[in-house]
Amino acid sequence: MAKILIITHSADNDAVTSVMEHLNAAGATPVRFNVDRYPLVTRLTSEFRGHERRLWLEDGSAPQSLEELSAVWYRRSYHIADGLDQVLEKPYLSPATGEIRRTLFGMLESLPCFQLERYSTYRRLDSKEEQLRIAAECGLLTPATCITNSPERLEAFMQSVNGPIVAKMQSAFAIHQDGQEQVVFTSEIRQDHLQQLPQLRFCPMTFQEKLEKELELRVNIIGKEIFAFSIDSQQQPGAETDWRKEGASLAVQWKPYALPGHVAGGFRD
Repeated sequence: MAKILIITHSADNDAVTSVMEHLNAAGATPVRFNVDRYPLVTRLTSEFRGHERRLWLEDGSAPQSLEELSAVWYRRSYHIADGLDQVLEKPYLSPATGEIRRTLFGMLESLPCFQLERYSTYRRLDSKEEQLRIAAECGLLTPATCITNSPERLEAFMQSVNGPIVAKMQSAFAIHQDGQEQVVFTSEIRQDHLQQLPQLRFCPMTFQEKLEKELELRVNIIGKEIFAFSIDSQQQPGAETDWRKEGASLAVQWKPYALPGHVAGGFRD
C-alpha cells in the first residue's frame, strides 16, 4: 500500500484534507506532518545501522514508519518550531531553530522516493529572478520587472514603463499586528504610495508593469504532464489585482485550460 507524506502546518486550508480524502479513497495511506508541531509535540527520529535506515514520525498517536514512503508532497512549511520561543531562552533560540530546520529539511532531502517537490528545488525557485530567466527560456513573454531597494532606480523604472505598476514580495508571509493577521498581497502602486519611497531602502521589493488580465492561469507541471487551470478574477470585486485576496470565494470557479501548443511545448522542452 502506498504511503504518502504530506508536509504542511496545522492552520493550512482544506486543500490538504481534500487530498488526504482522495488518497484514502485510492487505497493509499496519507501521513500528515504539521511542521509547526515539531519539535515541541512531534518527534522525528532517524537511525542508521549498517546498511539499514529506520525513520519514525510520532505525533501523539501510533508511530509512523517513514523509510518505505512512496512519495512526498511538500506543500508548506510555515511556523516551524512554533512556540519554541516560549520555552527556550533567547541565546539558545537561534541555534536550536537552525538545528531543527536542518534536521527536518535534511531528512526530506535524503528520502529516495518521488517528491513534489524537493525542498532544495523549492529553495532554488524561491528566486523570482530564476523564475523569470526560466520563463524567458521557455519562450514566455514576461512583464517589465525591477527588483530593488533603491528608490532612485525604482523611480527611473517607473518612468520608463510609463504606466501602472504593481508591487509584490518574493516570499509569502503575514504581518501580525493588534491581534490580526495581515497578509501581504500584490498591490498596485498609487500616487500616495510614492511618499513612502524612501522606506524602500530598508527592504527590497519586486515591481512589475501591470498587465490587464483576461484570465488568471495557474500551471502545474509534474514530470512531463501539464495541468493548467483558469479563473476569471476580474469578475470578483477585490480580486482584480491579486486573486488570492478572494481565494476562498473563487475556489469553485477554477476550470481546466488548454495552453497554446507553443507554450506547452516550451514547458516540455
